[in-house]
Amino acid sequence: MKETVKVLISEEQIKQRVGELAEQINKDLAGKEIIILGVLKGSVFFITDLSRRLTMPAEMAFMDVSSYYDSTHSSGEIKINLDLDLIIKDKHLLIVEDIIDTGRTLHMLMERLRARKPASISLATLLNKPVAREFEITPDYVGFEIPDKFVVGYGLDYAQRYRNLPYIGVLNFSED
Repeated sequence: MKETVKVLISEEQIKQRVGELAEQINKDLAGKEIIILGVLKGSVFFITDLSRRLTMPAEMAFMDVSSYYDSTHSSGEIKINLDLDLIIKDKHLLIVEDIIDTGRTLHMLMERLRARKPASISLATLLNKPVAREFEITPDYVGFEIPDKFVVGYGLDYAQRYRNLPYIGVLNFSED
């Protein structure tokens, strides 16, 4: 089976939108110390570009949560491979996610984080796919709304490949 990738969101569009999101977050969270929490591995490019443009004092932390494994559909099982190693009680948390589609993984993650009693939780996602939503998740900051297609690039993968693409593309399969 042959895989091809068609550009959906260009590198330039991503750069511009990340800058706009950073401006809004800087306004909304001005005067607060925050913890920027990246959800690995997909958020690495987004969290890097976004955090460099944030102006408030910030700590950075990561969690590795998976549900896709080597498929284009969620397995429905959530696995925490790396848990948060900071105390977040009474702190302002900014979760940075690559994509929200069904919302299953993020719903479970946010429940775990709320139990740790942060002062606030804000959610920034590069990509939002509301048409696929199964759980009530409303991000505070959205880079792009996308159609119900499987996308790769700028951190998003298929079987650990394509993360390094500087754009977001739709992954297609053919019988060639």
